[in-house]
Amino acid sequence: MSLIGFIQQYGYFALALGSFLEGEAIVMAAGLAAYHNHLTLPAVIVIAAIASFLGDQPYFYAGRKYGASLLGRFPSLQSRKSRIDELILRHHMLLVPTLRFLYGLRMVGLIAFGMSGIATLPFQMLNLLSAVVWALAFALIGFGAGYGLQFLGETSGVTQAAVAATVLLCVTIAYAMRHRKKNPGQ
Repeated sequence: MSLIGFIQQYGYFALALGSFLEGEAIVMAAGLAAYHNHLTLPAVIVIAAIASFLGDQPYFYAGRKYGASLLGRFPSLQSRKSRIDELILRHHMLLVPTLRFLYGLRMVGLIAFGMSGIATLPFQMLNLLSAVVWALAFALIGFGAGYGLQFLGETSGVTQAAVAATVLLCVTIAYAMRHRKKNPGQ
């Protein structure tokens, strides 16, 4: 199966999975595939937004359900909880939408929102809006990259190689970062 055939057959599924797990590179690659008419841009944006929104739910509800027991395991955080709750309640209209773009803080932030006194419906509405903006931004970056590659005189083979190299590079960087977090001395 060619790369184009693979993208056309499994592209939306890979996009949904990558977006659920926080995958900006996947959304950009899907935007690039949409530029080349292997996927459709509106479907890329909708699938990425919904999957990203759904990917946030386990962390938010884990904070709601298990937040108190988590704080029991980390007493140093207990003293900061009231200050964090105050900040969340005062600035949630700004914090919820920007959290998606704060790399490294997304999961912890979602758990903190779940633990806070913020009502579920306002959080969900702001989070959904944020997911749409996130999906739109990264899909359009990928789509725009298609124009950039065309401007540079790309061919179908160059595009396939660029997409494959980008995805491979992002996976390698993500693996190295995770490995480094698990083994800080290496």
